[in-house]
Amino acid sequence: MVERLKLTGISKHFGAIRALHDVSLSVREGEVLGLMGDNGAGKSTLVKIIAGNFRPSSGDIELDGESRDFHHPKDAQRAGIEIVYQDLALCDNLTAASNVYLGRELRRSLGPLRIIDYGRMHRRAGELFALLKSETRPRDLVRKMSGGQRQAVAIARTLLADAKVVLMDEPTAAISVRQVAEVLELIRRLRDRGISVILISHRTPDVFGVSDRIAVLRRGELVACKPTANSSPEEVTGLITGAIEAA
Repeated sequence: MVERLKLTGISKHFGAIRALHDVSLSVREGEVLGLMGDNGAGKSTLVKIIAGNFRPSSGDIELDGESRDFHHPKDAQRAGIEIVYQDLALCDNLTAASNVYLGRELRRSLGPLRIIDYGRMHRRAGELFALLKSETRPRDLVRKMSGGQRQAVAIARTLLADAKVVLMDEPTAAISVRQVAEVLELIRRLRDRGISVILISHRTPDVFGVSDRIAVLRRGELVACKPTANSSPEEVTGLITGAIEAA
């Protein structure tokens, strides 16, 4: 598989605090990489560097073989990196389609006026939900949706942006078992479309259920990155806690 995103020697310091040290990691095209670690391990900092929220203190980022220097999240978005945050950043009072197009609304001319083209937005959002095989409907209000349907809306937004890499922050936290299965299937749909996914999660069964490889951070350092098939939940737990030094 082609290497989509490559991080080399990424370090990040906040004054005297070392959040990340010399992390080298890659994710391939159409691959799901599970990123695990305890609170304070550096997962959030690494994700924010990839997403353009932070600049690394040192190290290099490459996307499709081209060196990148993101000064702002918009820079990362324009390059094809999208992030789905744990809170999803959805507007409960709007429809699914309006949330998919939030900030990117389609417009049409009506005489001298430019008005929002809800018809086109509904049609395209419906196509995206169909691609994801989600039961979500474009006109449904977000506040009436299940956790799995909300994730479908957030993921459809990344498809609309033609994402190359999607960062998913704890997507299965605080939802039911049935909805977890729905979200994991959505992640597989992204992979099947050649999109690279970095799945940040504390839930070992979910990571093992959908990831091709698993990377583990501990105290800001990468202590393992290996095929999921060659690891086990027990090994990952040991790596996270420090009972196992590295793998």
